Amino acid sequence: MAITIAVDCMGGDHGPVVTVPAALDFLRRDSDCAVILVGREDALRPLIGAAEAEFGVRLSIRHATEVVAMDEAVATALRSKKDSSMRVVADLVKDGAADAAVSAGNTGALMAISRFVLKTLPGIDRPAIASILPTVKGHTYVLDLGANVDCQPEHLLQFGIMGAMLVSALEHRDLPSVGLLNIGEEDIKGNDVVKRAGELLKASGLNFFGNVEGDDIYKGCTDVVVCDGFVGNVVLKASEGLAAMIAAGLREEFSRNVFTKLAALVALPVIGAFKRRFDHRAYNGASLLGLKGIVFKSHGSADAFAFGCALERAAEAARNRLPEKIAARMAAMVPLPVLAE
Repeated sequence: MAITIAVDCMGGDHGPVVTVPAALDFLRRDSDCAVILVGREDALRPLIGAAEAEFGVRLSIRHATEVVAMDEAVATALRSKKDSSMRVVADLVKDGAADAAVSAGNTGALMAISRFVLKTLPGIDRPAIASILPTVKGHTYVLDLGANVDCQPEHLLQFGIMGAMLVSALEHRDLPSVGLLNIGEEDIKGNDVVKRAGELLKASGLNFFGNVEGDDIYKGCTDVVVCDGFVGNVVLKASEGLAAMIAAGLREEFSRNVFTKLAALVALPVIGAFKRRFDHRAYNGASLLGLKGIVFKSHGSADAFAFGCALERAAEAARNRLPEKIAARMAAMVPLPVLAE
């Protein structure tokens, strides 16, 4: 068995009723992986059934007595719950018992615990959250999505490096393109932080595309889009809200009268294909980049299919040794020129 994933089974809106079946289905799809189910054993074991006999040593349970609530204060989760399922999966990665951890729990707590337990890679000041957004060409990776509200240009440079290495690991692309989110394509656009970050990215040796605007994200202009966590979180939430509005609008219009209902029946194959193409569940699984270990965050409301996608991304990142790729790229960075203030 090449890869072992530690699963925080207690996190998320649904807990074990989603995470355990998703983990079992993942094991059936990937015979080269093992899973450690972490949580309260009395809640997990009834959901496993005959799976222990089916998977043998590829499936195990690690009992954890505490749970981090979705609305729990980060300080409480970090300092007071040292035997939470979230803390235990991070410890398993740190100790080498697992190659990656996946949780659908409290994002702030997961980032704080992971950073405290695993620490950051050399040359990385702040971990970042990177996830996928669909585009007309496929998808693109965006970071940071909320871990760092205030950033310096050097942080945006680090995000670009980490994002490029993430795409390299998961998509197997040698020179993924990196764009800097801005209010215009020209170098003179943007605030001082973004303009200086653009200069650093140009000098970094990355395949830097240049500035991209908000609508360019969905055109698929670049493999990676870099921004600070404030902007990134707004982009993510606005995208989710727009998708929900479009879906609700289509349902309303197709159910307006008997003629629109008949039209919906005719259009059903197209609607189905559209839903499959832009199904947000297929893009589930945000990477906490910059740590000395692999941690993926699933959406809290994820169903079994979506949580399984997060498990698959974590396994692929582990197979391709994502932290080592980031560390090697940071070590190879040439000293950057001193930029004028």
